[in-house]
Amino acid sequence: MDNYKFILSGGGTGGHIYPAIAIANELKKRYPNAEFLFVGAKDRMEMEKVPQAGYKIEGLWITGLQRKLTFKNLMFPFKLISSLLKARKIVSRFKPNAVIGTGGFASGPLLKIASGRKVPCLLQEQNSYAGITNKLLKDAVAKICVAYDGMEKFFPADKIIKTGNPVREDLIKINVSKEEALGFFKLPLDKQTILVLGGSLGARRVNQLIEQKLDYFKQLGVQVLWQCGKLYYEEYKKYDSDTVKVMAFINKMDFAYVAADCIISRAGASSVSELSIVGKPVLFIPSPTVAEDHQTKNALALVSENAAIMIKEKDLDTNFDVIFSEVITSKGKQEELGANIKKMALPNATKDIVDQVELLLQN
Repeated sequence: MDNYKFILSGGGTGGHIYPAIAIANELKKRYPNAEFLFVGAKDRMEMEKVPQAGYKIEGLWITGLQRKLTFKNLMFPFKLISSLLKARKIVSRFKPNAVIGTGGFASGPLLKIASGRKVPCLLQEQNSYAGITNKLLKDAVAKICVAYDGMEKFFPADKIIKTGNPVREDLIKINVSKEEALGFFKLPLDKQTILVLGGSLGARRVNQLIEQKLDYFKQLGVQVLWQCGKLYYEEYKKYDSDTVKVMAFINKMDFAYVAADCIISRAGASSVSELSIVGKPVLFIPSPTVAEDHQTKNALALVSENAAIMIKEKDLDTNFDVIFSEVITSKGKQEELGANIKKMALPNATKDIVDQVELLLQN
């Protein structure tokens, strides 16, 4: 039988949405006649990104609890009841054979209802510090796929499988030379290149840092491939030159990674997984505003293995120059960091997660 029905639920951020799409694509390869439905949170980016990937999505009226007493928090019980009722309708109507949750608020009500109906459920946790929704669902699901060691402090040990996080297919097999990659971005071949990634929307503090350091990079003879994010492109495009390429968004990430000698990045779970596969020296600047400080914990998991360097936002003014120059002037340091981060890579994550879904279907 391959006309299975799958519900995938997760969202709020790209870190929850892209893994769900990657898992759906792999399931589709194995079961071409399968039916898919995504369930997300109304008004969040999944309502746009999932249809772009070719899948149907339904939205629940759900948001997370805010840290302080707000009108949104007072609405939370109503939203939760509304979402549970809608999730019940969706599960009754669609009759899934398996449900996969990738984190984010919307997956809570849906997996709660599905597991209560004895539908086999699997969770995928991207971060080294588990999210609230996934922690609440740990007893309801059959399997939990994780990307880091030590996750038994959040989940039952007998349910955990370490698979890693799904990453884009094109990064697993990169077939492009450094000359081609630099040529694509119209950058000279005789300089070291730093790639700056602040996420698809951009990161204000990272952009401010790069703006301040452009002269410093020039003194070091370093060129910059700068993804500033679509929110900031108008502000920073004036710096575009022969040796500084300012882009709202880089579509050819495989080329960008090959062009880079060193990478400055946020430490979202999907970025960390991608950068491990790429195997280049990385300087992480975690976002301090992310729930439960996930990004710092993700970065520290690599720093503790001498596989990356981390600078907190509050320390950038005092520490950046010293730390950056240590890496950019030492080929040995670059090679050591690149080799160590590569050891952390789990390139078969998507296939391994779908193997677990197949086992659930068989049982």
